[in-house]
Amino acid sequence: MSKAPQSLAPQVIISAFGDEGAIHKTALEQFSALSALGLSWYSPRFMDLENNCKIQHVVDMTDAQWKQLAKLNSDYGMNVTSIGARLGKVKLFDIADSSHNKFVPQEQYLKTEVRRTIDAALALGTKFIRGFSYYHPAGEDPKQYLSQAAEQISSIVDAVAKEGLLFGLELEANLVGQTGVILNELAEKINHPNLVLIYDGGNLSSQNMPRQRCIDEYHAMKSHMGWMHIKDYKIDPGLTWTGVVDEERLKNFVPVDIGDSGYPEIFADLKTQLPALTAKLQAMGVPGFFLELEPHLKGGGQFGGFSGPDGLGVACRSLCQNLDELGIGYNLRTMDDIKKSRGF
Repeated sequence: MSKAPQSLAPQVIISAFGDEGAIHKTALEQFSALSALGLSWYSPRFMDLENNCKIQHVVDMTDAQWKQLAKLNSDYGMNVTSIGARLGKVKLFDIADSSHNKFVPQEQYLKTEVRRTIDAALALGTKFIRGFSYYHPAGEDPKQYLSQAAEQISSIVDAVAKEGLLFGLELEANLVGQTGVILNELAEKINHPNLVLIYDGGNLSSQNMPRQRCIDEYHAMKSHMGWMHIKDYKIDPGLTWTGVVDEERLKNFVPVDIGDSGYPEIFADLKTQLPALTAKLQAMGVPGFFLELEPHLKGGGQFGGFSGPDGLGVACRSLCQNLDELGIGYNLRTMDDIKKSRGF
């Protein structure tokens, strides 16, 4: 539990990507690690649900498997923050470039990947779907493709909104929305109440952006922010920046207290925003503002990352220490929660 007085402190909800803390990605490993840290919220992504050495993305599960996962959520007292989807991690155009990303026609994409992601969110009881802003042609200026990206994201947001869900657009390198400034421009163009933005400092500092630039990018997008990913990175001064992040070779992810993304300064500003943010999100059917651990302490790539149970623990304690120092309250399981689970 936070050291800050719970009745007075602005509050956040700590969550994590479950697969970050599991060596073999089994459901048992994920829920055991999350529960041991005191977390009650997580985002499913990759999982070996049936302990049969078959790792699936949550969107690729069957309806019956979603029911099985929902039962496990209940058994472990876990709630789903968001679907850790990969929506928007495809090419805008069917042209060859230096990347290996695939292209899917938008109408087909809406009927298949988007529809199945929505079904996963409904089955697992979450309001949030995480997604991305499409790959523009590699090596070109992403700002040239703002209108096309906004049009295609809009169609996803419309589909999500029809089911009463919310779409979170994550800041990430190599896609159109690779900075807070560009992500904010996308949000302004799309102009939909069911669209929110996701800040991720590690996805900025891994682009060799200095600390103050990362903080500035946060300020550029914060008026549309719906939740925040907690991932930090230590810039390698010997790295020659080419303008493109080789995501499979990133090695310098660190906890938030020693990285270059400026999280302590960002958290200090976030504290002042939390009452209004929380009220806004609760009006949208979300319990509060999530800080979601995605630390990648043992490696990360284009579609996921890994910290191990020990790394996820290190990242969680680092986050809590920062929040304690700033007087921001947060939720970890208490003895009262244990008693309730036993029927006391």
